[in-house]
Amino acid sequence: MTGIAFAAEGAGGAAGGGLGALGQFLPLILIFVVFYFLLIRPQQKQAKQHQAFLNDLKKGYKVFTKGGLHGVITSINDNIISLEIAKDVVVKVSRDAIGGSLTKEGAAPAKSENKSVGG
Repeated sequence: MTGIAFAAEGAGGAAGGGLGALGQFLPLILIFVVFYFLLIRPQQKQAKQHQAFLNDLKKGYKVFTKGGLHGVITSINDNIISLEIAKDVVVKVSRDAIGGSLTKEGAAPAKSENKSVGG
């Protein structure tokens, strides 16, 4: 009886031996491909866009910082940006602290329309 079991095991191992190593790594490879296209690649693209935005900052842009301050750029030195957050209140922040622009479409405050109530 034990001879039949060893013979069956040997036949199955020989038939699937060539695909065995690749078959074991195939799910891992597929998971990495999915992570690359769904997480890594979009994040790299977004980082490049943000870096291009930081390089194109100019005086007069309305921006917000990662800390939540909103203001207008009054001057730019190498890595230091001066933001006017209120009348005659200027703070200096690092260029990397800028989170985004307030003048992009959709980010600008909506203009309120005067509508009469009632009919």
